[in-house]
Amino acid sequence: MERELEIRESVAQDRAAIEALYPRAFADEDLLPLVGNLLADPGVTVSLVAILGSAVVGNIIFTKCSVDGCDTRAALLAPLAVDPACQGKGIGSALVQAGLRRLQEDGISMVFVLGDPAYYSRFGFRSEPTVGTPYPLPTDWADAWQSLRLTDAASPSGGLLVLPGFWMDRGLWSP
Repeated sequence: MERELEIRESVAQDRAAIEALYPRAFADEDLLPLVGNLLADPGVTVSLVAILGSAVVGNIIFTKCSVDGCDTRAALLAPLAVDPACQGKGIGSALVQAGLRRLQEDGISMVFVLGDPAYYSRFGFRSEPTVGTPYPLPTDWADAWQSLRLTDAASPSGGLLVLPGFWMDRGLWSP
């Protein structure tokens, strides 16, 4: 019998497993400093884990943020990691869907992501032409900057995404 997937908010006891997950999922990137900062600030982040059996096999983090010059309640989806041995089984999708529901319950109007349009479009994300990132993106990444409206609130007509300081590392916004 296949084990059932559980999605829940992460707790302090999950931190070591979450930190062990990212180097496996992103062997070419060192996301641990960012992940550590995100997990240390639960006031501005929502972190969910996917549990299979008793193992953490996935994690998604959303950072609450805003758009300069408007009152839109927003969040940035990043990072999302799934254990390579468990990829292709819908775990990432389950994390995204659960996170979007949670953000909607929290009154978040828009979610932004810098990621693969082929993947994120399945959740309704579309290219974001008006709200800018903290640093200019490489031209070939333009389609990767996307947003999703969770409510009927008006979308911002411009401005830059305003994020906590740990997101202000230029390396997070370029190759």
